[in-house]
Amino acid sequence: MATKKYTEIEACAPIPIYPNGFNSAAVLPYGLTVAHIQKGMEEFLTFLGFVNGQLGTKGIHRLESFMMAANFSSLVGEFMSATIPRFCRTLVKNRYHNGHPDLLPTDRYPRNAMQHGDKGIEIKASRYSRGWQGHNAENAWLMVFVFDSNTSQLDRETNEIQSPRPFQFVKVVGAKITKSDWLFSGRSATSRRTITASVTRSGYEKMEANWIYRHSEGDPPTDQAAPQ
Repeated sequence: MATKKYTEIEACAPIPIYPNGFNSAAVLPYGLTVAHIQKGMEEFLTFLGFVNGQLGTKGIHRLESFMMAANFSSLVGEFMSATIPRFCRTLVKNRYHNGHPDLLPTDRYPRNAMQHGDKGIEIKASRYSRGWQGHNAENAWLMVFVFDSNTSQLDRETNEIQSPRPFQFVKVVGAKITKSDWLFSGRSATSRRTITASVTRSGYEKMEANWIYRHSEGDPPTDQAAPQ
């Protein structure tokens, strides 16, 4: 983990995308390109930097400081689902509430809405470098945006409140995975979390082999699995 110390105000400015971090050889479906993804990521950094900058002028902590970690991850993913189609005309955001997948091929389904379709791209955002979770085991083209940003919560390893740290995209990976690449996780008797399925090593390896972006500068977060 990077050791640089940031003030709360300094942490309001996201870390820019590493321009040489994109993989031009990545295989993407439905007319999507690496350039489309890069533009979507840059839009999110602009959005978050503006919001946090405005909050900072009022002495209010950053957005990710007071949102629940899972909700902030959902915000990142939903923003990418809504923004990528602005740059990629062959994809559209699924207009069905909680429909799957998040992005559909344009005009593939009536009114660009489908409760459960077999064509498209499912998008997730995560603070974790592996062990990505979902509520269902699906055959899907899955794209994951891994980011680093502290949430002013307890660090799981040190049991101390995290110091301010600006948002940055760490990596983006994606691939077509199948139901066999998911594993449903149990939970302890005291756990309150919803039972979920996690991407297994086979799915992880497929997605890592088709990596789309890696932030090569600095010292990104250590590779870690999602909490069980």
